[in-house]
Amino acid sequence: MALDILIVDDEQDIRDLVSGVLDDDGYGTRTAATADEALAALDERLPSLILLDVWLRGSSMDGIELLKAIKSRDPQIPVIVFSGHGNIDTAVAAISQGAVDFIEKPFEAGKLLHLVAKATETERLRAENASLRARVGHAEELNGSSGAINTVRATLKKVSGTGSRMLITGPAGVGKEVAARLLHSWSPRAESAFVSVSAARLSPERFDEELFGIEQDGRLVQAGMLEKAHGGTLFLDEVADMPWTTQGKILRVLTDQSFMRVGGDRQIRVDVRFVSATARDLATEIAEGRFREDLFYRLNVVPVEIPPLASRREDIPDLANHYAARFASEHRIAPPVISDDAMAALQACEWPGNVRQLRNIIERTIILAPSNRIHRIEADMLPSEIINSYEGSEHNVTSLMGAPLREAREAFEREYLRVQIKRFSGNISKTAAFVGMERSALHRKLKLLGISVRKNGDEGGDEED
Repeated sequence: MALDILIVDDEQDIRDLVSGVLDDDGYGTRTAATADEALAALDERLPSLILLDVWLRGSSMDGIELLKAIKSRDPQIPVIVFSGHGNIDTAVAAISQGAVDFIEKPFEAGKLLHLVAKATETERLRAENASLRARVGHAEELNGSSGAINTVRATLKKVSGTGSRMLITGPAGVGKEVAARLLHSWSPRAESAFVSVSAARLSPERFDEELFGIEQDGRLVQAGMLEKAHGGTLFLDEVADMPWTTQGKILRVLTDQSFMRVGGDRQIRVDVRFVSATARDLATEIAEGRFREDLFYRLNVVPVEIPPLASRREDIPDLANHYAARFASEHRIAPPVISDDAMAALQACEWPGNVRQLRNIIERTIILAPSNRIHRIEADMLPSEIINSYEGSEHNVTSLMGAPLREAREAFEREYLRVQIKRFSGNISKTAAFVGMERSALHRKLKLLGISVRKNGDEGGDEED
């Protein structure tokens, strides 16, 4: 997506010349001849960069005064000032008011392009740093080699080059925002903003202001998330929590890529790709009158479902080792090895909090690990909720000590096989290979112990090969 550059100069020839040079180099441009026109252009849409003439003859403000007005509206907009009567005092005045650079007219096209590239690169890096800060706590939760997660990644890759809208579903903590960020990073919009809006975290009263921005007396007061996402991607998280009135306004944006700010009376046009996510069943929300059916069909062009971690346990080793390496690096220690017993415990856990819970467990384990054991994570170092899940609740050592040998052996075998079957998501072939039994022998043993298996390792139902 081309960067939007506003050229402000009282001379038509200069505006046309600069615009032509920038257009040829792949930038998008708008022009203004006066301070009033420039401010109106800002109110219409915030540019990526402003090229500003110092003098602005016949205008209500000169360039320095306009620069102050621009910075009062948005201090982050980079401004390059140019003048045909430049001197050191003018340059100092411009820089002191927030300009990023100064260039004298007449100027060479190459020098202008160099300054523009430098200014926009600074802005790009600032936005990138802001994005990275926003991603702290998020990681590559789409790590793994399961068929389910491979399908998700393949879909994201295939759709990334299009402008198609996507609806990502799945329970809390599976990595829906991570998937949206991955889609954005693979898309032609990767150099533009990724803006995340959580409907669940905003009050209905503030939602429209945050999303659409605020305008007063025709002047931009606060840019909304939609404007900030211009040229990039807007991620609407927990879209089922969006107020009903806002749903109707979003529908219009999806239809013609325009909206009105709160308090405004003019249409603001944007170019934004929409990616939405929800942990709720939108069909139920529609049936109960809480979500617009027409909006659902607009958002759900490409559906992607990310399954819970418990249904893709084969991804847990990759994820656990990834987080162990990540948090070890943060604490400046060598990545610990996760023992087989510890990994089995992790794979046998139900993970109601999904990948987010796994990430927290690994981080907690590394933080609390004794200094003399930090190099290797054993099962006894894991939090109690993991150990208890792993050991099972039907039998413990104390109860087995009071049982006859045959009964104790059967109880141990039953619990052991239950854990291993759960670990391998009900896959009998993989379980048999791990425990060192022929598949047919394992079938007989499970039948003898009264264990029936269904997909995902739960008891009851059909077996999974």
